[in-house]
Amino acid sequence: MPEHTHQAGAVSFPDGFIWGSSTAAYQIEGAVAEDGRTPSIWDTFSHTPGKVAHDDTGDIACDHYHRADDDLDLVRDLGFRTYRFSVAWPRIKPELNGPTNPIGLDFYDRIVDGLLARGIDPVVTLYHWDLPQYLQDKGGWASRDTVEHFGEFVDAVVERLGDRVPRWITLNEPYCSSYISHWEGRHAPGIRDEATAVATVHQLLLGHARAVEILRARTSGKVGITLNLSDPHPASERAEDRAAAARVDLIENRIFLDPLFGRGYPADAATHYAGVTDFSFVHDGDLRRIAAPLDFLGVNYYEQHIVTADPDDPDRGFRKLPPTPPVTAGRVGVRPDGLFNILTRVHRDWTAGLPLWITENGLALHDYVTPDGHCHDPERIEYFDGHFRAAHRAIEAGVPLEAFIVWSLMDNFEWAEGYRLRFGLVHVDYATQTRTPKSSAAWLAQVIERNGLTTT
Repeated sequence: MPEHTHQAGAVSFPDGFIWGSSTAAYQIEGAVAEDGRTPSIWDTFSHTPGKVAHDDTGDIACDHYHRADDDLDLVRDLGFRTYRFSVAWPRIKPELNGPTNPIGLDFYDRIVDGLLARGIDPVVTLYHWDLPQYLQDKGGWASRDTVEHFGEFVDAVVERLGDRVPRWITLNEPYCSSYISHWEGRHAPGIRDEATAVATVHQLLLGHARAVEILRARTSGKVGITLNLSDPHPASERAEDRAAAARVDLIENRIFLDPLFGRGYPADAATHYAGVTDFSFVHDGDLRRIAAPLDFLGVNYYEQHIVTADPDDPDRGFRKLPPTPPVTAGRVGVRPDGLFNILTRVHRDWTAGLPLWITENGLALHDYVTPDGHCHDPERIEYFDGHFRAAHRAIEAGVPLEAFIVWSLMDNFEWAEGYRLRFGLVHVDYATQTRTPKSSAAWLAQVIERNGLTTT
């Protein structure tokens, strides 16, 4: 990769800055039919031919369910101060209106206790996309009833873990759970209907609101939500391209940020969705609940978009131009400046003094273990160096950024990409489940130890 912009000398992060890594339940756990767990929408989707690359599934994944202690040792040995993981809803509530499964909670009990014993703060994500299939059969997130079922799940988790977890994330990336899952159909449950996608946005935000209410009532932990935010720019100054970029910004950023921070849905949403939906799913009091105060906002950053108008696509009206090099193995442009842009914009336009956490950032490569037993990934080191510097610039610009949690601790099931792409700091040989820390892991351990970057 070419040298990134703004590269300079050594930089130091503020005292107390938090470094962490992250995973998600379906992507690493496996054991999909053990100890009472029932299918999620991702079990169903991945077992549907043609939905996932190579028809891969999460049936085994990284077998983390059976290897958790060793994996938590990896978190400790790499020097991370915090570890973000998610709780599998179908492990906790295996049946519609059925009892809580204590064996499922036992597993996460061990995770939390194991992290604390190793001096690592747990960050629990309550929803990272594994909706129980029995709820999808009843309408899924397009149904308002799912909000109350989510509340019952959250209540069960908080009852067991609430005394020891210092930080909670209600939802991970509702953009993916709504638009990619219900409009594009690329993720579970694989629906392609724009009106359903927009209704799902609202129900997800209501689910977030319900979780906040429960967490506020039952814990003293910090509460936030994680949004995957993009950095869209028009391909030209033409009015058509500027309008197209604004539509991308509406769908990927503002339709979530505005209601969460007390503005209701953006004014251009009604215009954009005229003929698609009348927003009648919004009930009195919903927007007040959704705008409940947060303790932090989680930001996942992967993409900057260059957007042009596309009159040949009447549904969208826009097209994202293919990224120019450097790009990842997943054909995503490497743009550290986009992270700086998002952090400073969100702080300026929405969150004011609210602490921000980067809860995911990383790149996909085709990593492999060499005959000498090593896994070299200099591109990942270059990537993180650039993004860490962008984060540091944002802090210097006044953004109250408290943490940088990288994606991901280890290679895993990468949703519709299956096992084709590797995001991990630790290589996983899926046939043997051998874990091999990559060169980026050793580099990052040094970054954490010195709380900064050396001259590059």
